[in-house]
Order: sequence, then C-alpha cells, then structure tokens
Amino acid sequence: MKKKLAFAEDPGEMIPSEGHEEEDDEVPVKAKRSKPGEAGGEEVYHPVKLSRSDLYRPPTAEELNQLKEAESLFHCSLLKMQMEELLKEVALSERRKQQIDAFIQTVTKLLQTVPDSPEVEVSDPSWLSSAVKVPFLLVPKTTKGKFHMAPPASVDLIGSYPLGTCTKPRVTVDLAVTIPADVLHPKDVLNQRYPRKRALYLAGLAQYLASSSDIRSMRYACLHGNRLRPVLLLTPPGKDSSSFTLRVHACPPPGFFKPSRFHPQRNNIRTEWYSELQPSQCGSSGPPTPHYNSSVLGDLLPRAHLQFLFAVSSQCSSFADGVALLKVWLRQRELDQGTGCFNGFLASMLLAYLLTTHRISNSMTAYQLLRNSLNFLASADLTVNGISLARDPDSTAPSLPEFHDAFQVVFVDPSGHLNMCADMTACTYKQLQHEASVSMQFWDNPTVDGFHCLLMTPKPMIRTSDHVFQLCELVKLQSSCKKMNLLSELMDHSGDYVHTALPFILSLLQRGLGQRIHLLTHSLSPDPEWSVESEAPKHKAQPPLSFGLLLNPELAASVLERGPAANSPTAAEFRQLWGSRSELRRFQDGSITEAVLWDGQSMCQKRLVPRQIITHLLQLHADIPESCMRYVGSMVDDVIKTGREVPSTGEEGSLLVVQSYDDLSRKLWRLEGLPLSITAVQGAHPALRYTQVFPPVPLKVDYSFFDREKASRSLVPQEGKPCPAYITPITVICHMEGSGKWPHDRFAIRHIRAAFHIRLGELLKKHHNYTCRPCPAHLDVWKDGLVFRIQVAYHREPQVLRESVNAEGLLVVRDNEEAQALEMATMHKPLLTSTLHGLQQQHQCFGGVCRLAKRWLGSQLFSEDITEDTADLLVASLFLQPAPFTPPGSPQVGLLRFLHLLSSFDWRNNPLVVNLNNQLAATDYTEIKNDFMASRESLPVLFVATPKDKNQSLWTKRAPSVQMLQRVVMVAAESLKLLEQQLMDREQIQDVRVVMRPPLDAYDVLIHLNPKQVPLRPQAVDPPTVTFSRGLMAGSVAQSGGALPVIDYNPVSLYLAELRDAFGDLALFFCDPHGGTVIAVLWKPKAFIPMPFKTSQMSARRVVVTGEEANSIPNVEAILEDFRVMGKGLIKSLEARTEKWSF
Repeated sequence: MKKKLAFAEDPGEMIPSEGHEEEDDEVPVKAKRSKPGEAGGEEVYHPVKLSRSDLYRPPTAEELNQLKEAESLFHCSLLKMQMEELLKEVALSERRKQQIDAFIQTVTKLLQTVPDSPEVEVSDPSWLSSAVKVPFLLVPKTTKGKFHMAPPASVDLIGSYPLGTCTKPRVTVDLAVTIPADVLHPKDVLNQRYPRKRALYLAGLAQYLASSSDIRSMRYACLHGNRLRPVLLLTPPGKDSSSFTLRVHACPPPGFFKPSRFHPQRNNIRTEWYSELQPSQCGSSGPPTPHYNSSVLGDLLPRAHLQFLFAVSSQCSSFADGVALLKVWLRQRELDQGTGCFNGFLASMLLAYLLTTHRISNSMTAYQLLRNSLNFLASADLTVNGISLARDPDSTAPSLPEFHDAFQVVFVDPSGHLNMCADMTACTYKQLQHEASVSMQFWDNPTVDGFHCLLMTPKPMIRTSDHVFQLCELVKLQSSCKKMNLLSELMDHSGDYVHTALPFILSLLQRGLGQRIHLLTHSLSPDPEWSVESEAPKHKAQPPLSFGLLLNPELAASVLERGPAANSPTAAEFRQLWGSRSELRRFQDGSITEAVLWDGQSMCQKRLVPRQIITHLLQLHADIPESCMRYVGSMVDDVIKTGREVPSTGEEGSLLVVQSYDDLSRKLWRLEGLPLSITAVQGAHPALRYTQVFPPVPLKVDYSFFDREKASRSLVPQEGKPCPAYITPITVICHMEGSGKWPHDRFAIRHIRAAFHIRLGELLKKHHNYTCRPCPAHLDVWKDGLVFRIQVAYHREPQVLRESVNAEGLLVVRDNEEAQALEMATMHKPLLTSTLHGLQQQHQCFGGVCRLAKRWLGSQLFSEDITEDTADLLVASLFLQPAPFTPPGSPQVGLLRFLHLLSSFDWRNNPLVVNLNNQLAATDYTEIKNDFMASRESLPVLFVATPKDKNQSLWTKRAPSVQMLQRVVMVAAESLKLLEQQLMDREQIQDVRVVMRPPLDAYDVLIHLNPKQVPLRPQAVDPPTVTFSRGLMAGSVAQSGGALPVIDYNPVSLYLAELRDAFGDLALFFCDPHGGTVIAVLWKPKAFIPMPFKTSQMSARRVVVTGEEANSIPNVEAILEDFRVMGKGLIKSLEARTEKWSF
C-alpha cells in the first residue's frame, strides 16, 4: 500500500488562513485542514511564521542519534545507499518467491504419493530401474541391513529460504524428506548402513519423480562435498528452470538416533568390516570416527537448527540483511562453496552466536552486524579456542577440549553434540581470519572505496595468492595415505583419500615453509554433481587441488634454511623433516648447526625456493612425485627473462646500473674546477628505479665491427652489416647552483649549459679517464660498459621560457609546451624516479611487476598511449592501496592485478590517486575528487593524481585518447581472463605468451621489418631462432677508457618518428618497442573526408573532380610508396589490408 505524501511549497508547516498572525513568542499551531466548503471548497495552505525559539531549537535526541549514526557508521551517505541497493539486488523478488512456493507445493504432493516397495537387502539395488543409480560409492561393497521404499513421514522446508536469508544469484531451496522409522534400524549408525539407506531412499525418490512432467531435470550432488550426504537437485520446468534449484535431503525422524552415539571419541565403523579382515586380526575397539559421526548427526538436527535460528532472528530485525551481506562477502572470497567451506548456514549461526552472547545488539543495522561479525572472525581463533551455542548441554555432550582433539576448527551447535565446522581445515579458517582482518584494516580508511573493496571485488586464488601450485593426479593421494599411515583416518572419511590426506599435507607444508609465508590456503573442492543415470563419480574425478601461498617477502627467497645446533634435542626432528637435504654446516660465527641449502643464484631463481621446498617435502613424506605437481608461481616471468647460464628477470641488471650511477654521482659531487657548484644529482631513467623492462647491460664493444668517423674517430655502423646492439643512454640530471651571473635569456642559458657540458666532460676525462662526448643538450659518459647522459639544469630556466616581451615592451608570462617539457625532464621525472626507487626498497617485487606490466603494454602496442611513467604509477597504486588485497608478493600476481585495475577501474568518473610517500590526507582525497568532478570534461581521460600533481595529471595529458583507453580496457579484460585460465586450467595449451601476442586483424596496413635491422630483436615475446652478431664481445667490461660506441641508435624508433611526423594527421602507428618486427598502421577515418581543393594542402593527397566541384582526398597508393621509400633497407614487406578499408 502506497503512503500518501504531502508536499509543502515552503519550509515550515502549512496551515489554513484564519486571518490572524502569531506573535513571535507563541508556540506554532500545527497545520489544520480547512473544512470542505470553506474557501470555495478548496484547501488553502499558508506558511506558519515560526518563532525564533523554534527556528533555533536544538536537535532532539532522535535527530542526534540519526546524525551520529550517519557519521560513525558510514564514511558518506553514498556507502549507506550502496549497501541498501546491494541488499535489494540479492533479495528474492515476490514473483520469484511465488514460483518457488508453487514448485515446492508440487514436489511435496508428488513426494507424498511415493509407492511402497518390497523389502530387500541393503546391498541389493535390483529393485531400481537401470535408468537410476544409487548416489553412493560402495566401499566396501556390502553391509548388513534391510531396506524398502515407503512414502516419507513428513516433508519440511529447512535452510535459508523459510528463514528469509536466501539470496541471489545461486538460489537454493532445501526440502527435508523424513525417512519412515520402519525403514531404519537403531543400529544403522554402524558401518555406513544409515548413509547407504539414505542414498537408496533418494534413488527411490528419483525413480518415482522421473516420470513427472512437473520436474525439468534431476541431478545428484553432495552436500558441501560430503560423499556420505548425497542430495537430489530438482529444477522446475519452463523458463524458470535456471532461476532456482530445489535440494531434497533425506533425514531420519527427529530423535531416532541417540546423539550420544555420535561422540567424537566413539567408533561407528568397525575396522574388520571396513578392511574386510577377520575379527582376530583387528583390535576389539576400532579408532574413533569423528567425521563419520558428525556426518550422520548432521542429518538429525536441521529442523532443530531452523527453530533455533527462527527464535534468534525474530528478535533482530536486521538479521536477514546482516546474513545476506556476510554471504556476499564470503562469496567474493570463494569461501562459501565446497568441502569445508564457511557457508551461509555457518554465517547465520555465527550471527546467532554473537546475538545470544550479547556481543552485538538486536537493534543493530545490517552494516553493524557485518562489521562486528568480521571483527569477531579477525580476533577469534576457533582452531585454538572453539565456541559453542549450547547453553545447557546434556551430560553426554562432548566438551570443547574433546572436540579440539578430534577436529581442527570447533563451532558447536545449540544441541552441544555437533561440531558444525567438522570438515573445515585449520588453513581455511586461517584464510577466513586473514580476510576478515584485511577487511577491517581498510574498512575505516576514508581514502578507500570500502563498499567496492569489501563486497564488490572478487578475490580468486590466482589473483590473491603470490604463488599457486596444484596437485593434479589426485589418485596419488592414496599412496600418500599409506605413506603417512592414515588408514584409520581414511576409514573415518569413508574412503575419501583426498580429504583424508589434505590436513596432513597442509600441516607438512606449514612446517616446511615456516616463516617464509604469512598464509597457506587451499581450494575448496566443489560439490560434485552428476546425472541420476550415472554412477557416483570417483574421488579422483574432482578438479586438481590448488594451494595458495601468501609470501613473506623478507624471508621467502632465502636459500638457506638454518636449523638447530648439532647437539640440540630438536636436531633429529629437523633431519627427519628434511631428510637427505639436511647437512651439518659451520657458520662464520663459529656455530655448527643443521642446515638446508637450496639452489638459486639470481632473484628469479630464489623466488622459486618455495617450489623446491614443496616438491622435496611432498616427494619425501607424501610419496607425491614432482610430475603430479604444477607450480604456477612465475610462469609469466619468462617473457622478461634474459641470460642463458643464469636466467634473470632484471633485478641484478638494475642493481648494477644503480651501483654504477651511485659511483658516478659521488664523483660528480667531488669534482673541483667548476664555475658553479653542483646542488643536486638526480637519476631520471626507469633503470634507476628498477622498472626498465630490460635494464641496460654492461657491454664490451667489438671495434672491428664498426667504421671510424674521420674527424672525431667515433665509431659508426658499417653498411651491409646488421644493426649494432642498442645502447641505452641513462639520463642523469645535474642541477647547478643559482647565481646572479646566470643570464636571463633563453639562448644564453643554453650556451651556458653547453659550456658546462664541455667542462664536465674535460674534468671527468682528466680525473677518471671516462670517455665523454659533450653536446649542446647533454654530455654522454662511457663508464662500466654503460652510457650515462648528463643534462645540466638551471632551476629558473622553465620560468625564463615562459616569459616574453610583447610589442608594447611589457613582460608577459605565458605557459608553453617547451617550458612544460623542460620542467617534466628536469623536475618531475627525477622526483618520480627517486620516489619509486624508495618504493622498490620497501617492496622487492615492485620493479618486477612494472617490468611485466610494461612488457604487456609494449607487446599489445600500447606503449605510446600508456607511457613508461604512467605505467609505473599505475603499478605503484597496487602497492600503496592494495585493498582488498595485500601488496603483491610476486611479479605474476602483480601483472594480474594490473590487468584487473586497467579493465575494471571507472576511469570516466574517478581519479586514480597514487599516494606516494603517504603525503595525502583524507581531505586531500576529497579535494582531488571534487576538483576532478568539477573539471572532468577538460581533464585527461585517464586521470592520475599524485601529491605533487593533484589537479592536472601531467603524466597522461597527451595520451591515451578516449578510443585508445577503451581498447586498452577491452584488451586488458580479455588478457586477464585468458591468462587466469592458462594458469589455473591444466587442460589449456600451456602457453602464457599468448597474452603477449597482439591481435593484428584490427589494423589497415602492416609494415614488416627486416629482423637484421631491429637491434632489440632478442627481446621479442617469441625469441628468434636466428641471431645476428651486433658488434659485441664476451669478457669483462673496462671501467673507463675506450672509444665511445654508437649510442641510442634504433632504426625502428627513428623510422616511427619520421612516419608520425609526416603522416600523423592521416594515421596512427603502433609497434612493440621491445623487438617488434611489425609496424601496424590504422587510418584515421576523419582524414579521409573529402576536403575542398587547396594548393597549400595537397601533401599526400590527390584531386577528385565531381561535376564542377574539386575535392582532395589522401593518395593512399602514394602514401604506401612513401612508407617503402622512407624505410628502404629496414622494410621487409608491406601488407595493405584493402578489404578492411571503408572511407
């Protein structure tokens, strides 16, 4: 029923006009409505004149509470609205509920008419038709007992739907079908008799329902992956078949089995029956079977649990909404489905526990319920101190210590007999704790979009964990159970060797990895589903088990595992853990201890030390060969690897460059004989912040490969030989002190700078014998096999460039591109380089992530649109604001998050704020956002704000364009999807380089280059099979002296620059800067619109006469011929895709 709304034209209450005014000190009269018939039958309202006391009345207690709630609970009203909208999205509509109710009614009627069948042995399924199989793995084959079909004693709704906590998108409604008491026997708890009868009863129901046209499909599944608890999945006919699923459970009558029979220390599976041995060969009492006991007991209690939750939720109006938010949070972290998950039922029970123990109040909002739940999960360790909902358990109920002896995680239900977390491993709960802790850390951070991070960002394992590995051939875990002597545990898990071995494997890895990792997680095996016409799938049929490692960056790459002293009591335990890899070693401090030394020289090898540990431990203790393990921690790193004998991903090369630069910087500071002193020496090159894709390598030049220039005797390339190796000049900015002697003229300043370059070169040659070549713009220094390009800077030069004198003789200050470019080169880039160098010191893999990200951008031909500096800032944001993740701990996971950032960030409506050095406060974020929204149309499409650049986004002013950003977003999304499939799905053809190969079908012309003239060809995504000599020699590099090599000579980039200069108004040109042999050309559609003929605008155009009108259009044939002429000797072939052209 819609509420009637009254609208006022003026703030203040409205009353009918009665011909009098109130005095200022009178209390305002409440609005009255005129009687019908007065004032011509119309209701006339007039504003009340409020008294001064009423106008300035202090807020009431209720108003104060609302204000306080808005301030304390939500960073802004937007967050509150977002949560309300989310709850509307996941709630079931009335129409959907009607469909569900109708289908439940139909199925209930059908179930009540199930026919009886004659009594047979439990092991005899001959009464079933061949079209229906029993959903149970019969191991062993036979057991005692009789069985017959009969109509269910009752059919009841259980679970989340009647409780009101059922949410989309996976809508599952639970229906409990009570097996008649005469079908069961009190001793059916023994030797799987009850689970087998339960499975037979479900098969009988499936056989009967198969003939009904009211049911579209039937499938079997296992409840949370438990093979002892199969369920029947029913879907409705028609278009609603995919909108929800009805899950039919078979349950014993309430109270049919005594709960005390299921004590975790009792045995209900006899060893002689399970092992099929004679009684004399087995002990009189078998080992306890706590997991089997909890599986059977779980079927006894669903109605009691529902009644308990009903009673609790009826006291708390926000209970359903709180559960819904918690379920969304769990779903995004992949913790709500599979074996040993923290499902919606446990989420409801957790809220119920917090309410009944008065940790939270019944009057709290859904937001507060979620917050307090996560706060509890983050702080409470149920692996050590379990919790119980039982207020007055009976005397036979187990104690919490008894539950802890049998299970890794303990959360006891209201009856006091059932551990609801029986199947959960300690690692899963630790993951849950970790996720809750991370969520609480960024929840109150006003600079983070809390709602999006908390409830809208998916966290798959491959994007969350630093390293991931998989156990593929799960059948090998059978031998693991034998090797680890887990036969009694295997019996407890009814033959499920995967989940029998899993906790022991996790414990083994936890011991071995120790301090190297913060967290060890594992995938939750999905609930198996299969057709009612098929046999139950074997345990080995489930997907590979995936394990995730959250690395401790300080210790993960250590090659030494130092153990206890040789005479220590724990030395034997250390040797037992590590086997033959453990050996006695003497250390520099004189101590002699057990130790394990792992292989690894370069950083990329050391990053894989956890792989060596895991492989060794699984082989030694669990009999799992390396061939069964698939480690995907650094597969993508191959695209940036260099070196044959010792492969490297750039860390060592970058360090060499930085060390050489530091030495040069010290020598520059100590130079004497300069007219002005040096005030600062700053690096302005990506290699000096560890982010160059392929860092410069010290080179030894083969002089016989080159000719000599007559005047200066400099080396020059020989015609006919391959292009010499590309030598990168490493930019160094040298700031000179200010002085009144500096001229105030732009040309004079340039001459002074050129003079400084000459003088610096003379001094470096004189004192250190460095080969130098001064130029007006810079000084090239050949040192340690590297070239440093020193640029002298004067801090006032940009200001001088902005100043000019107009015709009237007045000084005018106007910004211009020349000044901006100089400021960028001498101020902004050095500052960015030093800041990101500091970030690399905090996060060891920052440089690796940058190199991978820029390798992807280059390979997909985006390096001109997302520049090196922009890419480094985007990657920096992943480390500075990683929420909802932790900072990346490996280059591979960093690349995945980089692709996710590119593809999912709302570039249109939000600025990306990179809080370098943590200089921005919450108020700065608000100011940046407000300024951004106010000036959105005039700002770059990809806006990156930093502490020194809040409003302009200097790094992205020129590029990308709107169209290119759209393409970057699209390709990043596809690359992310494909790469995650490649990494996690072993069925895929294993080639992660596929995401580095650009789709060339979108381009109009392809210019294929001669590999001989591409100096960076060895850096290509697919390395060439044929290599060329490029004027280099093997051997150690001289620190100083020698002729200056050919510097910064790359025919491909020079050719590209010429093409863009000549034809930039007609086409876009793309090329992979790292060894690409194809230049892709895309015509600009607007350039091909016919223009009126003008002799001054006929460059690369031809005349088309239509009637009396003469127009000009681009002369494509002539342009293509120009491409060939300009690239003579460099171009191998030119491919014009004329079928794609449409002008």
